[in-house]
Amino acid sequence: MVFSKFWTLLVAAALLSPACTFADETLWPSLTGEEPAGAKARQQAQRQEQPKPEKAPVAAKPAPRPAPSVVAAGPQPPLGTTDFQPTGVTPGAPTGTFVGKKVVELRGELTQLQKNISENNKALQQTRARVVQDSRHYHSTLAAVNARLQVGTTPGNPILVQQFNSAQADLDRLGADIAQMNSLSTAIAADSTMSGFLSESARAAFSISGAVDEDHRQLAILEDEVNRTVVLIDRLLKEVSEDVRRQSSYVATERSNLNLLSVGIKSGEIYGVSLVNRAMVAASGVGANSFAARPMDTTGKRPLVVIRFDRANVPYQQALYSAIGRVLERRPNAVFDLVAVAPSAGGPARVALNTNKSRRFADGVLRSLMDMGLPPSRVAMSGKTSPTARTNEVHLYLR
Repeated sequence: MVFSKFWTLLVAAALLSPACTFADETLWPSLTGEEPAGAKARQQAQRQEQPKPEKAPVAAKPAPRPAPSVVAAGPQPPLGTTDFQPTGVTPGAPTGTFVGKKVVELRGELTQLQKNISENNKALQQTRARVVQDSRHYHSTLAAVNARLQVGTTPGNPILVQQFNSAQADLDRLGADIAQMNSLSTAIAADSTMSGFLSESARAAFSISGAVDEDHRQLAILEDEVNRTVVLIDRLLKEVSEDVRRQSSYVATERSNLNLLSVGIKSGEIYGVSLVNRAMVAASGVGANSFAARPMDTTGKRPLVVIRFDRANVPYQQALYSAIGRVLERRPNAVFDLVAVAPSAGGPARVALNTNKSRRFADGVLRSLMDMGLPPSRVAMSGKTSPTARTNEVHLYLR
């Protein structure tokens, strides 16, 4: 009878013990010096768990802490590899007719056009070589910075600051290379217009009266060479335009990642890629919200992150970045509410002082989110007092 009552109480205790799911750990962290409630519940459950009689108890090994992601440069977008060389212009003897003179004129214009193509092609190949060289130097410098941050370093390490400036200069050179390719694209577009004019002129010359057979023979050869030149210019313009588009997107992404890297150098910690870039990757073609976030009523909602400023210099940045990053991987268009929470205990003067402090803390959290790459339009700020708060807090809610 006693054993039956004990067994009933043991089963009831197991059913009523608190549980902690994976989502609770990843989506609702509490960024304070205290241990999360979920971890305490697991420890209590482990102490209550009885070992099976047929096996010896085995001590559970703590799960390894995942290493922070590295602000590594994304892969360099591929560049075109085509070498655009004109086939040349076939010479012809003048016939002395009006059409023959027109053929000579068109042949001279085609020769000049192909010369322009050769010069543009040479400039393109040189620019591509510089892009590859600058990109390799940029990747090498960024890898050195990440390697130092990965093992830990002092905040504002001057060596890392110098390397960061070098990486930024490399990225600026990449931007200049892209600008040159864009100017080259404009020149090629002008040549494309000229090639279209030559093609129309060659066809029209066949209808001019007073031509001899030799004129039409030379015109036929010239028209074929003009058409081949038109195709060559179209391919050249398309490839240069694709290079400009891909490289411009790459440089814009890396500038955003460098902004976050500068924050990591200042704090001596390593972060991942910019939050907005993580959201774009997770979206896989889905556009981001275009509206600005406005404060919402968060009454009764569970905060995504709670930061308690119960001591000086609360190190919340790394955990905040991880929490926001996991949300954006699942919901790339996510919008957030940032709420400054002040204790309501004490007189009006104390409440006013706490309200100002919590607001300043919230401003600091917002600046951190912006440094991490989260657009300001994704975050709405508000403030409130709470009778349950024992210290100034900042709550982040998922809209």
